[in-house]
Amino acid sequence: MTTWTDRTADRPLSLTAPSGIDRAAHHRLDEAWLAAAWSHPTTRVFVVSGGQVLIDDTPDGRTELVTTPAFEAPVTETHRYFLGTDDEGVSYFALQKDSLPGRMDQSARPAGLREAGLLLSPRDAGLMVHAVALENWQRLHRFCSRCGERTVIAAAGHIRRCPACGAEHYPRTDPAVIMAVTDKDDRILLGRQVHWPEGRFSTLAGFVEPGESIEQSVRREVFEEAGVTVGDVEYVASQPWPFPSSLMLGFVARATSSEIEVDGEEIEEARWFSRDELTAAFASGEVLAPYGISIAARLIELWYGRPLPRPVP
Repeated sequence: MTTWTDRTADRPLSLTAPSGIDRAAHHRLDEAWLAAAWSHPTTRVFVVSGGQVLIDDTPDGRTELVTTPAFEAPVTETHRYFLGTDDEGVSYFALQKDSLPGRMDQSARPAGLREAGLLLSPRDAGLMVHAVALENWQRLHRFCSRCGERTVIAAAGHIRRCPACGAEHYPRTDPAVIMAVTDKDDRILLGRQVHWPEGRFSTLAGFVEPGESIEQSVRREVFEEAGVTVGDVEYVASQPWPFPSSLMLGFVARATSSEIEVDGEEIEEARWFSRDELTAAFASGEVLAPYGISIAARLIELWYGRPLPRPVP
């Protein structure tokens, strides 16, 4: 595997820009420090529920994560997650609740990462993706995989401990490969998953299997889903994707065959596109662009040479 030269520095991928937040992991087991941080008047808190947070538009046209001082936050002791501190020493916590709180001014709105990730500042987006990933893991891993006992939260939301057998469980991250495959004529291979709406095409992707390198995973997934063989593989960038717990590893890959045979289970349709063909398909509505928050859009843009049209919801 070779590494793609940095062509994304001028426009960072969504959810990957430097957030300015120090996760300060060394404080997660310091209960006295955490209690003091929670009680500090500058500390900011927000609620995460079902992958959503509250966001609000400011008078100057920005969109912000709705946060409150700790003393105004909903009461919860167990599902309180320390996310880190900023350069000014402000601490940030997320609270996992069954529902988002109401807002007296009615101006805030709930939003998931697919919407908010494109609107929030790098700091707010980084805080949100951290909180959503922890919430997803906490909801799905409440019992010990060793003995079946209910586990308890520790390390400010970053560990679950089993009181019966003593096992410690850490947040799960599933590596997945996503790749822009091109052929000898510099066409790109795009596919449509069986559950996607008609016309929605994107890059191929899949999970890394046990005992498999990421290069092997790229080649296997492309062949399984589209029947196309792949030779050279180049790494581009990664992106956290907590839907619920993936880390997307982005690649460009060169096909060594061009005949397509879709698997019919994950991919219903796959096609080769030249740039002119894709431009015409976008213009006619035959092809809908992937959502801009996804690394898939960036991988296609690297080949396409310009930004993709805004996707139709």
